Amino acid sequence: MLKILLKILSGFYYLITSVRNFFYDSKVIKSHEFFAPVISVGNITVGGTGKTPHTEYIVNLLKDDFTVTVLSRGYKRKTTGYVDATKDSTVAEIGDEPKQMVKKFSGQAFVAVCESRVHGILKILKKRLDNQIIVLDDAYQHRAVTPLVSILLVDYNRPVYEDHLLPYGRLRESSKGTSRAHIIIVTKCPDEIKPIEKNIIAKNMNRLPFQSVYFTNFKYSAPKKVFSEAEDTCEITKDTEILLITGIANTKVLENYVKKNLSEKITQLKFSDHHNFKAKDIQKIVSTFSTLSSKKVILTTEKDAVRLEEIAFAEEIKKKMYYLPIEVNFLSDEDAQKFNQQILKYVTENKADYRLHTTVR
Repeated sequence: MLKILLKILSGFYYLITSVRNFFYDSKVIKSHEFFAPVISVGNITVGGTGKTPHTEYIVNLLKDDFTVTVLSRGYKRKTTGYVDATKDSTVAEIGDEPKQMVKKFSGQAFVAVCESRVHGILKILKKRLDNQIIVLDDAYQHRAVTPLVSILLVDYNRPVYEDHLLPYGRLRESSKGTSRAHIIIVTKCPDEIKPIEKNIIAKNMNRLPFQSVYFTNFKYSAPKKVFSEAEDTCEITKDTEILLITGIANTKVLENYVKKNLSEKITQLKFSDHHNFKAKDIQKIVSTFSTLSSKKVILTTEKDAVRLEEIAFAEEIKKKMYYLPIEVNFLSDEDAQKFNQQILKYVTENKADYRLHTTVR
């Protein structure tokens, strides 16, 4: 009965999202196109597909030749309206993912948050006129803006063509929505994926002639300290006990990496995605860590680290807390080169007329 009810509710959800998309497609509802190049990165599923690492990849690609600003809604922030993110901004003010990016790109790129992407883009263009490119983080459903390039991320482990609409499944809209993407990236792929499987996935997604499909996974680098009090080098052997703290949507990739490359002696504390750590959570972290052997360390994700570093932990905890940096890895160097060239071609052939920076077509 529950399954039937969820399917009925999914039918209503399909009707609502389809009508909304129809109104945008038929221009009954206006979608704004800006003269400055806008790149959108997003998904059509609930849960993590790797939006932030892929956004960071694009920023790294463009930041040396363009003035790049990442615009996010700032999920779960306590503020409203447009806010410029700075290295002194708190997670409560801008959200955890913008905080992660502003720490990483301070002095190299700008980060801002605004629930209205149209308003946010106009504010950005009034502030910075030179050689500007705007990257929208998590904006695939934000149809009020027509991006120059729309990048759709699809989780290899949860392909959209095998999923269902909310609440029966995890799709935010029908899988037909993939047709709006210029580029589709299948994320979290195994290293050993075969060419024939890539072709099958692309075919099942009903790839259109103009769409490019790429395949990526994530690579972790050496642990970095969350607090300055920690040792510069994190020594982990197979005998080290690890307290793994996660507040992300999907922990499978991280868990597999830690077990395979660091230590199998893992005690894990799982929290919800974008979790706001409270006093009882901190107490649980401290008490759990105290039960481990003398050879122990705390590991967490980049996103969780920006929230945890705002908490006043005791000195002995700070000395043992590290995070695992993550970055996007294309499964072939050829694909990475093609993707980079495609993005650079898009933005260089569509440079903004900055004298008309406040104009919206």
